[in-house]
Amino acid sequence: MSAPTRENRSGSGEDMQRRDWSERIDAVVAAAAAAAADVDAQGRFPQEMLDAAREQLILGAHVPAVHGGLGRSITEICRLVEALGAVCASSAAVIAMHFSQELCLTRHVDLEEDTALSRFTCAVAAEQLLLASSTTEKNIGGDTRTSSCAVVAHDDGSVTVAKSAPVISYGRFADAILVTARRDPEAPASEQSLVVVPREHLSLERTSEWDALGLRGTMSEGFELEGTVSADMVLPVDFATISAQTMLPASHTLWASSWLGLATGAGAVARRFIQKKARSNPGTTPPGALRLAELEVRIQSMIDTVRSSIARFEKAAHDPELATSMHFAIAMNTLKVSTSESVRAIVSEAMVIVGIASYSNTGPFSLARSLRDAMGPSLQVNNDRILNSSASLLTVSKGRA
Repeated sequence: MSAPTRENRSGSGEDMQRRDWSERIDAVVAAAAAAAADVDAQGRFPQEMLDAAREQLILGAHVPAVHGGLGRSITEICRLVEALGAVCASSAAVIAMHFSQELCLTRHVDLEEDTALSRFTCAVAAEQLLLASSTTEKNIGGDTRTSSCAVVAHDDGSVTVAKSAPVISYGRFADAILVTARRDPEAPASEQSLVVVPREHLSLERTSEWDALGLRGTMSEGFELEGTVSADMVLPVDFATISAQTMLPASHTLWASSWLGLATGAGAVARRFIQKKARSNPGTTPPGALRLAELEVRIQSMIDTVRSSIARFEKAAHDPELATSMHFAIAMNTLKVSTSESVRAIVSEAMVIVGIASYSNTGPFSLARSLRDAMGPSLQVNNDRILNSSASLLTVSKGRA
């Protein structure tokens, strides 16, 4: 669905921009919803959603308009991810991971300078490139702040990075992968750089397949990765700063938005079920209505948690001191843990409200896919790892900001 032309719209410029963004979201969500069941059943990549996202110029949404993107805010992008989460958790996950990488570029590359990285960032918008991430490594697991592989410099001005990656979500479908590695072979494991490796400079040898319980469309396969690019495709900022200011909070807020969509989608199924029961027996309150009211409390609490955290990140985007503070890191960790546990509880409670119809893999009240998708959030970057990180910070924290 193409956006209406400017001549066909009325109202202020801000109103038109808001309506235009909403219509773009609607088109992508419709494509994701139509394919969601088959994506899950076949365990395949949600190509229909990606095609619609490209048609709507979504993939460059956070690139400033002056540089060819849509210039949408973090909050607006999170709302897109949330809307996708309500219909297809895999599609939401792909878009969330894409934007966690796009924000690393838009916030840590100077787009006013003519560099390889600035040109690439503009190309993300112009060519609608899909970005993936490779931060985990064999024998290191989910610790994104440690690498054993290193950036190896060559005399011709190029660099090579080779990584044994246990998982790269949708790696086979990405147009570029942002790879973490030690800044050089002599650097300690925690001194990392972030390298942008476009598809044409990338070698991927698949080492494992993805046949998972839920989030089946993310295609989170394992690879032996190798890429050689010019040295100016290494971000000029150390990864510790990128992680603290951008990648960690972006990942947590975007993921949380997808889980909020999954939770509200399950709640909507439970609501429709109770409303159908009420219509079939006018004048009486269905037995599950009280449980539905209790579920709404949980959902509203999750909404408030996620949206206030997004606002915190939006504020920190303009305040480097806040973005690198201990309190901010703890808040983002807390967001990940709390929302990943909330979505599982909310979907489970929605199933209790609906009853046996929710247990079916098909039908208007099925929540089987939602339940399977909701099991993953606590496991991807395991909550125990996140809690251990917060525990370390709390031992030296001076209290709330």
